[in-house]
Amino acid sequence: MNADTIQGHFPVLLREFFCQRLLTHRGASPQTVKSYRDAFRLFLRFVEARTKKSPTEITLTDFDTDLVLAFLDHLETDRGNSVRTRNSRLTAIRSFMHYVSLRDPTSLPIAQRVLAIPTKRFDRPLLGFLSREEMEAIIQAPNVATWSGRRDQVLFATFYNTGGRVSELVGLNVGDIALNGSAFVRFEGKGRKERAIPLWRSTVRRLRQWLTEIDLTPTSPVFPNRTRNRLTRSGVEYRLRVAVREATVDCPSLEAKNISPHTLRHTTAMALLQAGVPLT
Repeated sequence: MNADTIQGHFPVLLREFFCQRLLTHRGASPQTVKSYRDAFRLFLRFVEARTKKSPTEITLTDFDTDLVLAFLDHLETDRGNSVRTRNSRLTAIRSFMHYVSLRDPTSLPIAQRVLAIPTKRFDRPLLGFLSREEMEAIIQAPNVATWSGRRDQVLFATFYNTGGRVSELVGLNVGDIALNGSAFVRFEGKGRKERAIPLWRSTVRRLRQWLTEIDLTPTSPVFPNRTRNRLTRSGVEYRLRVAVREATVDCPSLEAKNISPHTLRHTTAMALLQAGVPLT
């Protein structure tokens, strides 16, 4: 391909990357596709604001290292993203450019310059965990007189029981739950690995009651939002912040802790270790 062709086929390459490379050839998980989609949605908005070009007018020759580095700085400085999120967005861009270099060898010099951008190193702080009393305070904090409060209580209880990732909890469908006999929930995690997590009696009781308040279609979300659509990651983070604020009144030790959905996952792991249960 000549330079003029390179400048004209970026939208085609991006569509092929998602529809063929990720879905057909690599069989990427829905979580990966969603992460890459969000990365490019942000990137294309940034490029449009910076170059005054619409996404259909953007060309591969616009993908210089200065532009990509400016986008990464924008994520940290303007959007307040963590280094981990910055690196995740860079991974999506690098994966696309690697595909471009294979699909169109004439664009290799452009791709190589972007692929040479390193991920940013960062300190990995020791992740804290909650005591059983602190976790119970959070579970009991939502106002069960409201529909959203009842949902939040079941959500946090299921978090604690399963140690699931936030993406797994918001992606949980009614058909993924079995409450009769040996009750369990089925998660599809990273790499499309499925696992079944046994449920405690208290969690079964809460889930059984909660299922009477939502759509029982097998593909319906177990934890919908007020519009009955699936809760988002940011929605879960917000509801957890609200619950922690309420729980702190009766459990002051929570005030000094930085609590995220991943804290609940780590809390489950520590509870299992303390009980002598193999994490596998």
